[in-house]
Amino acid sequence: KEHQNGAGGREEEEDCDDAASDNHFIVESQEKIIYLTLQVRSSSLPTTICCTEALLRNNPKAPFFMLRLLLLSAICTAIPVNAAIRRTSLSGAVSRSTTPHRSTKEFGRKKRMLRLSKFTTTATAGFTESSYDDDNGYKKASERRFGDSDWPQYGTKYLPKQTIERAERGNKIEKLKLEKCGSAAFEEVHEFAAAIREGTTTWEDLDIDDADVRLKWAGLFHRRKRTPGRFMMRLKVPNGLLTSDHMRFFADTVGIYPADVGVIDITTRQNIQLRGIELQDMTELIDGLQMRGLSNVQSGMDNVRNLVGSPIAGIDPEELVDTRDIAKDIDAMITNDGKGNPKLANLPRKFNIAVSGSRDDFAYTSINDIGLRPCPNKESGEMGFNVIVGGYFSIKRVMESIPMDIWIKAEDAARFCEAVLLYFRDNGSRGDRQKARLIWLIEDMGMEGFRQAISDKYDEMFPKKKGGAAIPAQPEPWAVAAGTNTPTQPHKKRDILGVHSQVIGSGD
Repeated sequence: KEHQNGAGGREEEEDCDDAASDNHFIVESQEKIIYLTLQVRSSSLPTTICCTEALLRNNPKAPFFMLRLLLLSAICTAIPVNAAIRRTSLSGAVSRSTTPHRSTKEFGRKKRMLRLSKFTTTATAGFTESSYDDDNGYKKASERRFGDSDWPQYGTKYLPKQTIERAERGNKIEKLKLEKCGSAAFEEVHEFAAAIREGTTTWEDLDIDDADVRLKWAGLFHRRKRTPGRFMMRLKVPNGLLTSDHMRFFADTVGIYPADVGVIDITTRQNIQLRGIELQDMTELIDGLQMRGLSNVQSGMDNVRNLVGSPIAGIDPEELVDTRDIAKDIDAMITNDGKGNPKLANLPRKFNIAVSGSRDDFAYTSINDIGLRPCPNKESGEMGFNVIVGGYFSIKRVMESIPMDIWIKAEDAARFCEAVLLYFRDNGSRGDRQKARLIWLIEDMGMEGFRQAISDKYDEMFPKKKGGAAIPAQPEPWAVAAGTNTPTQPHKKRDILGVHSQVIGSGD
């Protein structure tokens, strides 16, 4: 994937989230019957190719509820894979109509508003206390402003003087961020949308750097040459956790647009991307996401990407750690509970974090900037994480994560990640963007120097935890015995795909 920046150039490897651009998720309702064809295709990672079909009734109480659940499970847990659900007729023949599958765009918009109202009670169950303003009760995402308690100041204001000086001498993206911080898009996306709705401007009138670069801080990606005036919105879905209400909302969102552009990607970082969205519709969409406990902020450019966890967390019989709450806690720290966190919105480069839940490492921690691998404490038996760092893919380099020789408690995972991110923000390279990922900083400092710097940063930020959170890496009880090539507890990596045992209702 590529984007056009202000200078008209190309940033390679800039915002790839490993989603195939041809993947579509289009649902057509015909007389209350939905016929879906699910095609799960192998990604760059080793997976099994799987195809399945399900006939579902558009009624949650229908006898086909279990098929609905299995389909949702296939979508939400068969990661990392790329999935496509194509528009399919009742006869099973694939059609690629370019007309909206609602009768008109306006009808679809009204229907989505009805869903917003219909599912308010369900959606609000996912709210956190931070979704509410102390003085005025619930505050919509579109009502927040810089200078309020949620966004005291723009992201650039948090950078130390020496970091700003390096950015001033840095690459063109750093200079663009200094001119106006990308975090401004948290608020400006709603201003742009309102102006277009009111007819006082058009998307063509927007500053090219705002439209094609800064809006990525609000999760919006514009491909000016291929789909002018339409945006892809990348969400934040930590650990890939979705509900049927989420999926209906996504379908209603893209359903008002032509079928060839209004599509949904399921990415290899367990994330969702909504394509073909017009800028004037963003406020309604973003407010609807917040109602459902989801977010669009800080999902592109120099931010932390979607938190990856075990795709069978909570139902894995060999699970060591349930990654769901840990992934959500780390994401809440990064995004300020989904509202946007200017403090972490001006990193030197993008950043990936993954949390593994078992020895199988279905989260692929070895290709992330921070990987958390479960391991019990040798003395207490408490389950925590050995930390690995520095992994990533790019067109210039492929790097497997390396052990940091640090073990942390599960309860301290978010704090530890925050310490690493803030240190990286202040000290990472602002020069060559192909050499600005975390591993380059580690190699400049050496692992011992980097480890000590992170330990000092952690103690500075969390003095009450000093000396008790980050200790030397713990020996894995199943590791290879000294002087042999045989693991003390042999384990064969499992195939993640298929039907997994689950407790339904009373457990019968």
